[in-house]
Amino acid sequence: MPPHKERHLSHRAGWLRATVLGANDGIISTAALILGVAAADASRSAVLVAGMAGLTSGALSMGLGEYVSVSSQRDSERADIAKEQWELANVPERELAELTAIYQEKGLSHELARRVALELTEHDALGTHLTEELGITETTMARPLQAAGSSTLSFAVGAALPLLAAAAVPDSASTGARIVATLLVAAVALVILGITGAALGGAKPARPTARVVLGGVAAMVVTMLIGKLFGTAVGG
Repeated sequence: MPPHKERHLSHRAGWLRATVLGANDGIISTAALILGVAAADASRSAVLVAGMAGLTSGALSMGLGEYVSVSSQRDSERADIAKEQWELANVPERELAELTAIYQEKGLSHELARRVALELTEHDALGTHLTEELGITETTMARPLQAAGSSTLSFAVGAALPLLAAAAVPDSASTGARIVATLLVAAVALVILGITGAALGGAKPARPTARVVLGGVAAMVVTMLIGKLFGTAVGG
């Protein structure tokens, strides 16, 4: 009988986290920046310049931050792999005993656990120890460039939505119209992001979507209020 293959979504964890986080930050931070500047009664050009600066700096910062943090994780994984390689080469019996103990803790008898450990060691000693001792597999390995690219692109795409909404409002329109347009587009984008992220992660959409939308709208409203107060204080 051929092996049964199930469809799991855990292999998406790395790039999905970076993509959702990047898009979420792009939408919220850029929309909040635009709303804060607009609430201070700034001109349309000032609002758009601030939005573009936020998009550019945020995307670059997000990508660099992901690259640095995931690279640190990769360095730790490489150190662990090197340690396991040394132990397998120099103290193989101790490693075999560790693997046997792991399988015993999972419910196997000592005899069966040792036989399983021996057979898996003969098949792929390093891979087995990485999986069983450290939880490192091919699908969970850190990928800095993938994480950096995903977060940079998703931040830029997310940030572009409220920026385009603000740019679409003509210069002759009121500040209130620009604020409403930016808020609406950002809120709709957050709804879409929440539903999409839940679908890609195999989760039900209601709670993730509500979490994204409510948190994002709260951040934008607070930033807008601070911008209004600061604009009044400076203007006064």
